[in-house]
Amino acid sequence: MKQCILKEDMLKIVNPRYQNQFAEILRRASEHIEVVFAVDLKEVHPTCYLYDPVSKLKLPNNGRIHAGKRLPKTGLLMTLLVVIFLKGNCANEEDIWKFLDMMQIYDGKKHYIYGEPRKLITQDFVRLKYLEYHWVPCSYPACYKFLCDPRAYTKTSKMRVLKYLAKVIDIAPGDFSSQYEETL
Repeated sequence: MKQCILKEDMLKIVNPRYQNQFAEILRRASEHIEVVFAVDLKEVHPTCYLYDPVSKLKLPNNGRIHAGKRLPKTGLLMTLLVVIFLKGNCANEEDIWKFLDMMQIYDGKKHYIYGEPRKLITQDFVRLKYLEYHWVPCSYPACYKFLCDPRAYTKTSKMRVLKYLAKVIDIAPGDFSSQYEETL
C-alpha cells in the first residue's frame, strides 16, 4: 500500500510454469484483494507494467488502524457500511453479527486479518469516527445499533459503497433499486 508494484516483482512469486497465465492470475488476485481489503490495483504505467494499490476509502495509514505493517481493515469497514446502508442507514448489532457470521467473522473469535472483530468495530472504527455505536433506549437486554458517522461519507460515498457491494456479489448496482435511487 505504500508503493507501486512492478510486474516483474509479481512474477517472482508466480511459479514459472504459470507465468504465461499471469494476466488471469493478476485479474483474479485483484478481485480478491478488492473484496477483502477494498483496494483496487490500478495500472499506472502500461509500458513498464507498473501497478498502484488504491484504497476505496481515503483512510489514514492506508486503512490500517495503527501505523505499521498490519493489514488494512478497509474491506471490513466497507462491508459494515454496506449493511448499514442496506438496512436504511441504521443497522442493529444483531444484523451486523449475522452478516459477519456468513463471512466467517465471529464475535469473540480472533480473525486472521481483522484481529478481534468486536474491538475493531465497536471501539476502533467508532474512535476513528467511521461508525457510530449507540445503545437503543428502553431495550432489555441492552441492544445496540450502528450508524455511519458523517466522517465516513467524507472518505467515500453511498454510490461507492453500493458499487463495492455490487462488485462483491457480482451484480449491477441498479439491482438495488431503492438504494440506487437514494444515492442518485
